Amino acid sequence: MKRTHIYSISLGSLVWIASSFGQSAPAPVAVSSPGSTSARPAAQNTAPVSYASVTQLNGLLGQLESTSKSTQGDLAKLRIERWKTDGAMKKQALENVDSIQRNLQGALPEIISQLRAAPEDVPSTFKLYRNLDALYDVLGSVVESAGAFGSKDDLQSLSNDLSSFESTRKQLAERIQSLSAAKEAEIVRLRAELKTAQAAVPAAPPKKIVVDDNEPAKKPATKKKTPAKPPAGQAQTTPAPAQTPTKPQ
Repeated sequence: MKRTHIYSISLGSLVWIASSFGQSAPAPVAVSSPGSTSARPAAQNTAPVSYASVTQLNGLLGQLESTSKSTQGDLAKLRIERWKTDGAMKKQALENVDSIQRNLQGALPEIISQLRAAPEDVPSTFKLYRNLDALYDVLGSVVESAGAFGSKDDLQSLSNDLSSFESTRKQLAERIQSLSAAKEAEIVRLRAELKTAQAAVPAAPPKKIVVDDNEPAKKPATKKKTPAKPPAGQAQTTPAPAQTPTKPQ
């Protein structure tokens, strides 16, 4: 019962992965060959990848593609309708086989293309690992059913496919661990370089303000008073000059 529950989750993962990838073309990546000091950058801000890393990945992906092709052929040879079991078990096995085939023909090639474009991209590498993990679980269910209800030849060929997937999955897990450690070391190095560069920058000297206590204080400028204007409508009168009285003759 527990095993059936695990397979149902993995089957859902395969369906989700198979439907979540578009047809966008990946960008090329710069690769440096042995003995060369420069690499041809194919995309902006793309760091060169070592020849050893690319060689390791190509071997891993080549093995995975070969296993995928072999598995598709072995699944196509199955005659599940002839298995000596009930209809529910046959239906479940057919659904598992269909899910695996769609993943191997759609999602897996897309993930492989993305990883070839960015060989040391940790998220893409982990995405492939998750896909292989789901494939291994669902294919394991089909292998067990073939051993119980199918022919020995079917069991043998599918068991070989399952073992090959498991080998690739282990190699991929080791690569993820190695890449993660390298990325972490690079972050630590960059932080140390940034700290050193910041310490080397001289601090700007503080501005000095000189105050002369002997300098007399300047008197504030006085404003000239302007006469008040009379209210509007009131005529401005000028007093008449006083007249001198005349003496009588």
